[in-house]
Amino acid sequence: MNKELIIESSPEETIVALLEDRLLVEVHREKSGIGHTVGDVYLGRVKKIMPGLNAAFIDVGSDKDAFLHYLDLGANVKTLNKYVDHALAGELHSLNMKNFKFEEEIPKTDTIANVLKQNQQILVQIIKEPISTKGPRLTSEISFAGRYMVLIPFSDKISVSQKIKSVEERNRLKRLVSSIRPEGFGIIIRTVAEGKNVAQLDADLKSLTRKWNQTKNLLNKAKAPKKIISEMDKTTSLLRDLLNNDFNQIVVNTQEAYEDAKSYVETIAPEKADIVKLHKAGNPIFDHYGITKQIKSSFGRIVPLKHYGAYMVIEHTEALHVVDINSGHRLNAENTQEDNALEVNMEAAVEVARQLRLRDIGGIIVVDFIDLRMGAHRKQLYEKMKEEMARDSAKHQVLPASKFGLIQITRQRVRPQVKINVLEKCPVCKGTGEVTSSFILLDEIEALLQHLVHDQNQKELTLLVNPYLYAYLTKGFFTNYKWRWRQKYGVKINFKSVKSYHYLEYHFLDKNGEIIKL
Repeated sequence: MNKELIIESSPEETIVALLEDRLLVEVHREKSGIGHTVGDVYLGRVKKIMPGLNAAFIDVGSDKDAFLHYLDLGANVKTLNKYVDHALAGELHSLNMKNFKFEEEIPKTDTIANVLKQNQQILVQIIKEPISTKGPRLTSEISFAGRYMVLIPFSDKISVSQKIKSVEERNRLKRLVSSIRPEGFGIIIRTVAEGKNVAQLDADLKSLTRKWNQTKNLLNKAKAPKKIISEMDKTTSLLRDLLNNDFNQIVVNTQEAYEDAKSYVETIAPEKADIVKLHKAGNPIFDHYGITKQIKSSFGRIVPLKHYGAYMVIEHTEALHVVDINSGHRLNAENTQEDNALEVNMEAAVEVARQLRLRDIGGIIVVDFIDLRMGAHRKQLYEKMKEEMARDSAKHQVLPASKFGLIQITRQRVRPQVKINVLEKCPVCKGTGEVTSSFILLDEIEALLQHLVHDQNQKELTLLVNPYLYAYLTKGFFTNYKWRWRQKYGVKINFKSVKSYHYLEYHFLDKNGEIIKL
């Protein structure tokens, strides 16, 4: 699989698009001056203890108080609090992790009032951005993610990513990390560490321990609420987490962004530095790589599937997201109803998994597939859904299909879902209504043409369009669409201009001159 990272940088924001085999699967947006906050470490102040929730609200300087549950305190929170108290008092000489005395771990079942007190200062890390009416979600189990590993202060455990399947490789990595692990720190070995040598692992570990020492120094006589240390910007963190041998290019549109990306890639993966490129073509970078078109066709309430007729509807409720799969005109006369339903469902499973990543939808998702009577088909659909979701780096769980055709998915949610407005002002009603983007009009017409030729066996067609669209379709002799579509679909097709049609209106006539109704 070929992966590409396309980065559009402007003074207002940076948009990062991830393509897999030229198909858009993720979009990340970061406003200039307003970085993403997940991973940021704060010195917060306990604002209020909530015994009924077994949680506390923490003031970290945001508009809404952040939420810290007892289960997110971490087993060694007492040791962390003791360490922070020494740092706040300026006693940095006593904070050598090698000699620092650990306190007893807190039990898994207890009350937060026995650990925290009102107005107490505590070191916390954001694990979920503010969503809707909720403030940030916090943990006091601090961790720093690097290229090959995650560093966890006040721990002594070494664990390996479950995605590394080889027992020999898991044991090799554990042995290497055990030989270089500093006392007082736990390590999680990431998937990308597979096959790496001790020098590469040691360099990554040293950069993470420097980050912890920087945190310690910044705590010196600090007062809450205060941001202590920030996570990387969105672009850099994506490069850190995603860059692997599957990537064949990273393209940016500004010299400054190019230099930053090139410098970081040279640091973490020198052998991949040549894949960073500067976009020099005259057209916008997202137009050049077809991303604008994919965004326009992928972020609406109704999302068409690959074959004409089938589509999915995505709705958001207060508690969950609902995805409804419809076959529309998509059917094959040679197949049974069950086979047609399975074919559409299998295609829809691929698009559902893509849409969850693309929109960064989290929480509970219920997918209403077309009913399948055979248990073997429902199992086949479930396996396909799991296979497609396996590409998603977010934590998730997929439940088997019910007899009603419902598949339930839970997906980790750490920030608000991506929402992009794909509607344009209607040229007919002067902005009083909205229509589907004109950007994908030709694709829509061609998909319908393909359906009429292949599924309805039409041999002669006339396309009625607005004069402006007519001029575009008939431009050139061997390059016009009449010539293209005749050669591609083997159908006799003519175009006719109708002045009364609005800009996006079109109809097909059969050989008898009658409008084909679908």
